[in-house]
Amino acid sequence: MTDMTQLTFIIRSAGDLATGVALRLYRSGFRRIIMLEVEHPLAVRRRVAFSEAVWLGENTVEGVTARKVDASRIKESWSRGELPIVVDPHGKTIRSVKPDVVVDAIMAKRNLGTTMNDAPLVIALGPGFNAGEDAHYVIETCRGHHLGRVIRNGAALPNTKVPGTIGGYAIERLLRAPVKGVFKTGHDIGDRVSKGDAVGAVDGEPVKAAVSGVLRGLLRTGTPAPKGLKLGDIDPRDQVEFCDTASDKAIAIGGGVLEAVLERYNRAQARQAY
Repeated sequence: MTDMTQLTFIIRSAGDLATGVALRLYRSGFRRIIMLEVEHPLAVRRRVAFSEAVWLGENTVEGVTARKVDASRIKESWSRGELPIVVDPHGKTIRSVKPDVVVDAIMAKRNLGTTMNDAPLVIALGPGFNAGEDAHYVIETCRGHHLGRVIRNGAALPNTKVPGTIGGYAIERLLRAPVKGVFKTGHDIGDRVSKGDAVGAVDGEPVKAAVSGVLRGLLRTGTPAPKGLKLGDIDPRDQVEFCDTASDKAIAIGGGVLEAVLERYNRAQARQAY
């Protein structure tokens, strides 16, 4: 029978939602996890995104450490109990490693090339995928009643382009680039801001807070920004500690991935037993 703890996972992306997936899997005993990232990640919730390891060399979220490594040092990272992060935006590592499970957590709202042939089990997050066509399972990522549910046939809800409501606010929570340019800020994640405050600027154009609260997410100063790029996220609940833990959304989605994995492999083991 298959020892599920020896399954090899590749998670495409190491942003905050992908980090929630990795945390749920890691804490459930799955340690052979590889995360693939782009060269310049733009995770707004940097403190709770393993993608920050691409910039810093390593990043620890809720006691679990991810480290940027070359593909040849993946096993070495595993031996230290770490999650290896490989810069591989095109997923070449999938072909060389031949994982048991691939999780597409890119959240591009469209399929950038993931197929059911990538691994024996392929799971995709959010809109842009059809379960049974692009992936074996799709996980709902839209906040609300269905968040984190496993979709076995069909697609996730379409992208509404409106973030989930937190503390009574939705679109107002977000900070976006007013013009194309370079984002500059003297603030950091965890700072409290008031409605109307200039959190930063893009080429001299101020980026103002539309609500009061805590900066739960913020891109690093000096980031090139096209007009409309999401620069930050204000949490009106005013709980600074939320900045250092994976969100309820990330954890719920991670639970959906875990359910899909256990369903597939427990069924396979049941067939072997009988």
